[in-house]
Amino acid sequence: QVQLVESGGGLVQAGGSLRLSCTASGRPLSSHAMGWFRQAPGKEREFVATIQWSDIDTDYADSVKGRFTISRNNAENTAYLQMNSLKPEDTAVYYCAAGVRRARDDRLYAYWGRGTQVTVSS
Repeated sequence: QVQLVESGGGLVQAGGSLRLSCTASGRPLSSHAMGWFRQAPGKEREFVATIQWSDIDTDYADSVKGRFTISRNNAENTAYLQMNSLKPEDTAVYYCAAGVRRARDDRLYAYWGRGTQVTVSS
């Protein structure tokens, strides 16, 4: 079983930056794809970014392209989401997930963290 824990969320001004971390325990993540999703109040969970086990193949939602960067450090069993030029509409709880392959469909991810709150003020 894999346990995921997100960290790095907080309150920032519009235009600011945050780096989210997702650390796994219980099993190495080197063979897993990693994804980041977010959920704003009253809205459904939304795909943000995903990265394959090779650390080469990535995919981003159009809303975050050019601003967010997903990366991973398999030796540390950790995935990251660097968020720059943050906007108020980025406000949400951010979740990391692990799955067998890179995908935008959250149903393809078997393991999930509990989330970390990101709030962007105008």
